[in-house]
Formats: sequence, C-alpha cells, structure tokens
Amino acid sequence: MSDAIKHECGLAFIRLRKPFSYYQQKYGSVFYGLNKLYLLMEKQHNRGQDGAGLATVKLNTEPGVPFMHRIRSAAPQAIGDIFAKVRDEIQEIEKYQPEITKYPGLMKGHVRFLGELMMGHIRYATQGKNNVELCHPFVRYNTIPARNLAMAGNFNLINTDELFEFSKAQPGEVHKNSDLAAMLEVVHHFLAKEDNEGSNELDIKKILQQAFSMFDGGYHTCGLIGSGDAFVIRDAHGIRPSYYYINDDVIVAASERAAIRTTFNVGENEVLELMPGNALIVKNNGDYSIEQILEPKERKACSFERIYFSRGNDEKIYKERTDLGRNLSGTVLKAIDNDLRNTIFSFIPNTAEVAFYGLLKGLEEYLNKIKVERILSWGKDFDEEKLTEMVNRRIRIDKIATKDVKMRTFITEDSSRNEMVQHVYDITYGKVRPGIDSLVVIDDSIVRGTTLKESIVKMLDRLGPKKIIIVSSAPQIRYPDCYGIDMSKMGDFVAFQAAIALLKDHGKEHILHEAYGLCKELSRTNTLHAQNVVKNIYKPFTPEQISAKIAEILNPGGIKAEIEVIYQSIENLHAACPNNLGDWYFTGNYPTPGGNRVVNKAFMNYMEGKNERGY
Repeated sequence: MSDAIKHECGLAFIRLRKPFSYYQQKYGSVFYGLNKLYLLMEKQHNRGQDGAGLATVKLNTEPGVPFMHRIRSAAPQAIGDIFAKVRDEIQEIEKYQPEITKYPGLMKGHVRFLGELMMGHIRYATQGKNNVELCHPFVRYNTIPARNLAMAGNFNLINTDELFEFSKAQPGEVHKNSDLAAMLEVVHHFLAKEDNEGSNELDIKKILQQAFSMFDGGYHTCGLIGSGDAFVIRDAHGIRPSYYYINDDVIVAASERAAIRTTFNVGENEVLELMPGNALIVKNNGDYSIEQILEPKERKACSFERIYFSRGNDEKIYKERTDLGRNLSGTVLKAIDNDLRNTIFSFIPNTAEVAFYGLLKGLEEYLNKIKVERILSWGKDFDEEKLTEMVNRRIRIDKIATKDVKMRTFITEDSSRNEMVQHVYDITYGKVRPGIDSLVVIDDSIVRGTTLKESIVKMLDRLGPKKIIIVSSAPQIRYPDCYGIDMSKMGDFVAFQAAIALLKDHGKEHILHEAYGLCKELSRTNTLHAQNVVKNIYKPFTPEQISAKIAEILNPGGIKAEIEVIYQSIENLHAACPNNLGDWYFTGNYPTPGGNRVVNKAFMNYMEGKNERGY
C-alpha cells in the first residue's frame, strides 16, 4: 500500500517427532528441523521487518545441562542474522571436530539450538522502539525444568495493565507496555500453580483455559515449556490467522497456510486451520491433540489479512484479492462515464497488483458485452476492417507508477524533506494524452493518504491527465485497530479528517463536542467499553460524501487534473472475503469490549491534542 503501516507479526513452530539420527538418514542432514524453521520464517518475512527471534528446547537432557535456548536480533536482516550466528556456532564446533556431523547425538549435545522443539518469530514493532529486548520470544527461566517457559505470538492485548496487576509482576521500563511480557507472566503464574500441585504430567489444557480466559485481544500464540510440552493457541474470535500441518515426522504451525505448503511441499487440504478458541497441544512424548480452550465466539477473522498482510500466493487469498478488484469495476465505469477509449488503468506498486487484475477482469467483461451488442446491432452492415477494429478493442493498461528503493534524506528542513518525499514514486512518461485521457490507479487501501498527497498525485498530474481517479480495494479506514495492527491514533486517518472537515462545513461541530462529552462521562463511570462513540461523528454523512471530501484533502494544490477517490463498499468486501468478516477498522464494530475502549480513548486523545496511542 502507498501508506506504510505496521504489518502483522509472523509465527513458526516445529516439533520433531523422531530422533535426530532419523532425519540425518532420511533427509541427509541432522539440521533438517532448523533448515525447515528458517524456510518457514523466510516465507513469512513479509510479516516482519523490525526483528526476529528463535527459541529451542532439547528433550531428555541430563540434570544440570541447559535445555532451553533463545537468540534474538534487531538487525536489518534479522532472520539471516540469527541463522548466521547459529551457522557460525556449528562451524566453530566442526573446526575442532570435523567428523561430528556424522554423530547426531553429539551434535545435539554441542549445538545449542539443535532442539526437538523450535519456535521462530518475526516482528513488526507495534509497541516500543525497535529494541532487541522487545523481540520475541520472551523467556521465563526457572531452576525447576517444568517452570521454564518461552512464548511468542502475533497479537495485541488491550488489558496489559490489569494482567501485570494480577500477576504481581514488576516489569522494567522496557517491558512495562509489552503485551507479551504481560501474557508470559500470567501463563507462567498458572504453569507454576499447576506444577505445584505435583501431578506427574502438566495439564496444559487447564493452564491455557485459566490464563487465556483473561486476555482481551486477538492472538495467535505459541509456547514452549521446559517439560517438553508445547502449545499453539488462537483467540476465540479467530481474529489472527493460525494454521498447522502434522505428519509422522513433524508437527508444524505458522501464521500463513502458504508458508507451510511451500516449506513442506504439501497440498492445500493437508494444511489445516486452527479454529477460533482452540489450541494445538503437543506433549513431551510427541503426541498431540486439538483442544477447545475458549468458547468460540462470532468469527471475526481479520479482513486486512486478505486485503494486504498475508502473502498473495495462497490460492484463496489470490482469488479474494482478485474479487476485491472485480467488485469495483462497476463504480469505476460510472466514474469514467464508461469511456474506456480515453482511460488508462494502472496500480500503485506493489501489493495492489492482484486487485488490479481483478479490476481488469470486471472491465473486460463489460467491454466484451459491449462488443457483442455492437456487432449484433450491425446486422450485415460491416466489413473486415470494421469487425477487426471492434474485436481488437482492449482495456488500456500501463505501469504508470514505479516505486523506487526506499529513499532516505539527510536534509532536516521540512520544505526540503517534502520535496524529497515526492520522489518515492516515479512515473512512466509518454503514455497519457494530456487533456484527453483519464487515469485510474488502484491501491490496496488509503490510511493516512500522506504518500498519495505528497508524492503520487503530484507525480501523476505531471502526465497531464484530464482526471485522476484513486481506487482503494479496501473500504474507508475510520477506526483504530488494537488486535495486531498498530493503527491507534484517530488523527492519522484521512477518513476521520474528512468527517471532521464535513462537520465544520455543515455547521455541525457540536456533534464533535457532544461525542467528547459522552466519552468523558463514560470514562468517569468506568464504562468506556460500553459503546463506540466515534460512530456518531460519521453518522451524518454518506460514504460518498466522505470520499469526496477525502479527494479534496488529497489535493496538494496546484493540480490541474480533477481528482476523485473511490472506496470499496463494506458489502463488496464481505462478498469477496466471506470467511474473514473482521471489519472493525471500517465499521467500528469491535469483536471485544476493549475495542470500544480503545477507539473512545483514541478520540479523547485527539480532542485533547495528545499524540499518543489509544492503548
């Protein structure tokens, strides 16, 4: 998308079910598991750029021998950095014992990260700075093996303060806002309580039911326990994605189906979705079960996963993104008065490309219908030249915008920096007939509109089009997200800016102040979670009115072309992504009460001039 927003994190879990000698004989390497974990993380690299981490547990070690290990990195290429360090450790061992790789048992004893249980994580920083101390996994060490716990996940929790209070933990400055730190403390609390009861085996299901019933948010989380047990769990609404694959050799889980399919070369139906509220529990002997931990609630799987975050090589996601584009074709045709002859279609690189193909399919269906109607209307009044011209009519497509390598500038003056920002994108000259052609470009979504206003619109206008139509494959983003994506400041949303501007235009600013007063009252009575007050600000206006005002906001001035903005409708979004109906950032219909609390707090921050997160 043209506006950079934080992505989702990515999770990878592998449990080897055979001895290391088995993998050496069958696959030719004692490092089979580590190699697969590396692939599983790289195939989800799209989900995290800020850091990565790896944790492993060795089974059946002698007392006193370290069995749980962790490594993390916040380097620019964090996954590569982690595995390079693992490789360096192996090479150092081989330097003194060249034949050691032939002996799997010795390798397990000498290589720290050669464990039967493996967990990898790639991170986008939603909280705190890009600090290696905030990279997952987090670990809670203990002298009692069963009380050692490593955890990582793709999530945000809304009730972090309450969780720290419950666990009586005293987090340091770095971790005081970390939802994973809070989650780890609560799970460890119930883990220790269960271990205290002195049974032969930990009741993992019981631990998870006690702990995860306390968490308000969306999550896909993994945990490794020093006992050799492990778990992967998904929130009750299925907000965050979770998939798994099991055969005789391995038990695998990840944030994306396609990553598992590619890494293990398996079919679509072999990779299963972990259902909302369920956990994949793996015992220390390699047995596993799927357990219902939380009562499943209305499925609210994140639609942004389908629009943008997940890799598009999953066939279902590819189809859904195609449908998102196709569903916009009728509205686009209306905007150009069906004048395909004088309109060029393009997309904003790189992730809008699949939706662009869908838009083209919808336009081609219309054009082919027109061709047939025109030819039939001729009767016998045509010749070869006339027929050839009609048959050869095509949708005019060109790659108009090109995204350059991420540009940085050493200049600190605002005016100079703005000039540099304009050149994040470049354009293809000579394709647009000045004053004649309209230009339609599709983007995944329009969040802030900053890049569109400061760069793309200015660039496109240089080509001299009669009209510039910006199309978003997603609906208007009106509300914060608090379940994984770090979008929590109301003032950042161009749709909110448009609604505020419309209130002022229509002399309805009292609605703004009434909403703020209601939020203050809800806060006073500790019921900020009871309703989404911000809906009242959008209520007086149609989506089309807000889109028109957004077009005004995106006009940087000095633009000759007319500018129009078209958004996906909520109905067409649901039609394209029928199994991912989580749409709170578009509709304000949050799946948990904490969502209402966040949006109201974000609005209060806006009204009070506080540039801070809503949770």
